[in-house]
Amino acid sequence: MPSGGLEIHRGKPILLQGHERSITQIKYNREGDLLFTVAKDPIVNVWYSVNGERLGTYMGHTGAVWCVDADWDTKHVLTGSADNSCRLWDCETGKQLALLKTNSAVRTCGFDFGGNIIMFSTDKQMGYQCFVSFFDLRDPSQIDSNEPYMKIPCNDSKITSAVWGPLGECIIAGHESGELNQYSAKSGEVLVNVKEHSRQINDIQLSRDMTMFVTASKDNTAKLFDSTTLEHQKTFRTERPVNSAALSPNYDHVVLGGGQEAMDVTTTSTRIGKFEARFFHLAFEEEFGRVKGHFGPINSVAFHPDGKSYSSGGEDGYVRIHYFDPQYFEFEFEA
Repeated sequence: MPSGGLEIHRGKPILLQGHERSITQIKYNREGDLLFTVAKDPIVNVWYSVNGERLGTYMGHTGAVWCVDADWDTKHVLTGSADNSCRLWDCETGKQLALLKTNSAVRTCGFDFGGNIIMFSTDKQMGYQCFVSFFDLRDPSQIDSNEPYMKIPCNDSKITSAVWGPLGECIIAGHESGELNQYSAKSGEVLVNVKEHSRQINDIQLSRDMTMFVTASKDNTAKLFDSTTLEHQKTFRTERPVNSAALSPNYDHVVLGGGQEAMDVTTTSTRIGKFEARFFHLAFEEEFGRVKGHFGPINSVAFHPDGKSYSSGGEDGYVRIHYFDPQYFEFEFEA
């Protein structure tokens, strides 16, 4: 396997210990000074990304928190939880601003580009089907009455990951079946539908300019798509489920996190479980390096907006911030 002449900086990663259970999602704000982390515990943490100092905790959820997002100017934070609620917080004070109750667990959530409209999807469970709900935060009556201005039913397969598309005109949703849909944020209709994955899509993350996005799937691959047409462009293959993938904002790199489920691993050896973050070249689809660290599958990865560091959150409950300069990389490969 080619080393590509790249070398990873061996500086010690910053270890964030603020969760009691496995991490479900990590998310930088737009500037990158803050890192938000959620896990299968009710805690929502915010950290100072430069040194790993915990700035605060948003307290209120009573179940596992599946998703988190911050708006464009980091005024508000949005979280979705297995306690059948989506909550809006004041970022600075930690005060809960809105509580939107649902019939089933909230799996994905996000602010649109302007921070005025939120969307979230609910699970298909307990006899309830999967819905995507849209609320306009400028209309308090929608929040007070818990009535979204639009609700899209997803009858066939539940949504497992979703993001806002370019300019907030649509959302891109990945399903349990491996399908990708583009839903209009105005009419709710399906604009594009493709199926390039054979199993569940675990994660979707956009490129910095929002023209592309990468998906992570249980079918052991991550794939690159065009945001507008959903045309499939590249495939990054591994031999284990991929839980999360992120695109570097300033290099042709994609980082993948995943690993076998803990119950499928017969030994505690990280070598057997393959719990490294793995780096691939975006254009050549070739792996050029791995970074060890977690004692279990990696559930979420995110690049810092400046591209000089990335974070990973694992089944072990830890979040690690890795600093590196892609000019100086050196990677170890298994024999």
